[in-house]
Amino acid sequence: MRGLLAQLRATRDAAIAMVRAHIDLAKAEMREIGGEIGRAVGLAFGAVGCLTLLLLLLFVGGILFLGEWIFGSIGWGLLLGSEALLVIALSMVLAAVRAGGAKRAAITAGIAGLILAVGLGVSLTNLLWTTVGAALLPGIEAGVRPLLTGTLAGAVVGLIVGLIVGLKYATFGKAKGAGAGAGGGLLAGAVFGAFSAIAFGPRVGIALAIAVMLLLFAATWGALARTRMDMDELKKRFIPQTTIDTTRETIEWAKTQNPLGPRS
Repeated sequence: MRGLLAQLRATRDAAIAMVRAHIDLAKAEMREIGGEIGRAVGLAFGAVGCLTLLLLLLFVGGILFLGEWIFGSIGWGLLLGSEALLVIALSMVLAAVRAGGAKRAAITAGIAGLILAVGLGVSLTNLLWTTVGAALLPGIEAGVRPLLTGTLAGAVVGLIVGLIVGLKYATFGKAKGAGAGAGGGLLAGAVFGAFSAIAFGPRVGIALAIAVMLLLFAATWGALARTRMDMDELKKRFIPQTTIDTTRETIEWAKTQNPLGPRS
């Protein structure tokens, strides 16, 4: 009897030892498999990161390359690419809130950009100031005459426009408003006139026109969106009003049924 009990204990201990051995083996294999999974996941994330950096490099490099290739400088690629991304981001925001005025802004910016591209691309403004300067300032050296003429003409026009605007929209007295408007208009006009006297050439002129067109599109659409956006209509798009009304009607109908009321 004792021998039988000892044999049973030995068999039990052997079975327990075998089970433990299998469990330890399974744990070891699972740790090894977990390590392989972690290694594979880490390498996969590394590959995805490299591909993401590659796409980013190609995108940024492509913009800079186009700026150098089309407009003669990678600076134009950086400027126009940055402007384009900002305009796209702003357009997405305005489109998300369903702001109107995109078509009008695009038409306005397109016309202005086309005029600037033609005017600056063939140096029409420089030719204008060269011709006017030759007639009005013949004693000035020919090399600086267009710049001086454009600066003076722009300053005069800016002075007049600034004076009118200052008088019309003055909020702190007409005298101060006229003075501030005249000073600001004089400075802005002189800078614009000097800028317009430069002979940029086709590539730089077109690049400048595109830069102005992008800014004008964003500014025009933003300004139109402020006046055309219906906040009440926007709120309705994010409120399940039909569900709310239907639920209220169902509650009112349920009250009329009054199943818990007194019975005769």
